[in-house]
Amino acid sequence: MSSLVALDSLTVDVITDNMSDTYASKPAFAVSEMANILLAGAKEISGETLLVANLGYGLRLRSRLGEKEHVILFDTGTEGAAFIRNCRNLAIDLGEVEDIAVTHGHWDHMGALPAALDAIAARRGRNSVSVHVNPGMFNERGVLLKDGTIFPAARVPTPAQMEARGARVVNDSKARALLDGHFYYSGEIPRVSAFEKGREDHLCRSDNEEDWRPDPFLMDERMLVVNVRDLGLIVFSACSHAGIVNVCTEVRRLFPDTPIHTVMGGLHLGGVMEHLIPQTVEALRPFDIRYFITGHCTGWHALHALANAYGDRVSQSAVGTTYKFSAETPPDERVSHAATSFSPKPSW
Repeated sequence: MSSLVALDSLTVDVITDNMSDTYASKPAFAVSEMANILLAGAKEISGETLLVANLGYGLRLRSRLGEKEHVILFDTGTEGAAFIRNCRNLAIDLGEVEDIAVTHGHWDHMGALPAALDAIAARRGRNSVSVHVNPGMFNERGVLLKDGTIFPAARVPTPAQMEARGARVVNDSKARALLDGHFYYSGEIPRVSAFEKGREDHLCRSDNEEDWRPDPFLMDERMLVVNVRDLGLIVFSACSHAGIVNVCTEVRRLFPDTPIHTVMGGLHLGGVMEHLIPQTVEALRPFDIRYFITGHCTGWHALHALANAYGDRVSQSAVGTTYKFSAETPPDERVSHAATSFSPKPSW
């Protein structure tokens, strides 16, 4: 694909993320968790009305072009009860969800998927939502510990299990446009940078195999790209196992004439990946990215390094935050409107 539909606007709600911090500094086009629970009808500030953070990532994306709107989930996150609670506290109606784009076969991105599918089927009906995956997502995963122990990861829902919950499963390794071309769901992301070599401690095995094998590159990982008119590309990379420089390189190859406005998601630069931070920060410079909204597995050292290099272009994602990408309304007017508008909660 050499072009993407240019949307009038894209609204992104953070349902699942590692961080809960309504005080985190945000760009002007963001609305905080506190404002959003007020919009959703909360009568007081409390532990019950705020959102819960946990290890994982999940977004709701709402696109608009003229009178046409589409709603998609980008991953779901770790655990069903937390996902459903956060949707309720944000007044997110899962009955509006048409597609779910899954990035890769890890529990912290697919663990809440069964609960999400149940909620969608209850509101929207069975066989009304498409789940986009690829065959490589369903290998068993594990991590090799320093003492040689293999620590297995929870298995993710299989295509058959998703279908049993009322989903239409699109299990294909190829790239595709979703929902009238509003979203680009990638194919395999080439590993081309000189330093993003994956994680040697990642292992996998297929069903009925006894032996684990190295899986440093997680080639099943996918990204999502959206083009917003007069702004450019919004690139969603939930975990960046491919390496965020590789992700941006592939975006540039696919859409050479459209600038990257925002990179949003986990950059996987925490823990054992911290040694890549200096190279990553410098290698991102030629892309001239306007905003980095980092969450999930980015790590605080990487967040600080990016902020030191790129200043106010960098912010921390947190659950409950809404981002509105649009060239139509000045950011201050959007935030003012959000703080004084109310919408009812859906029934559950």
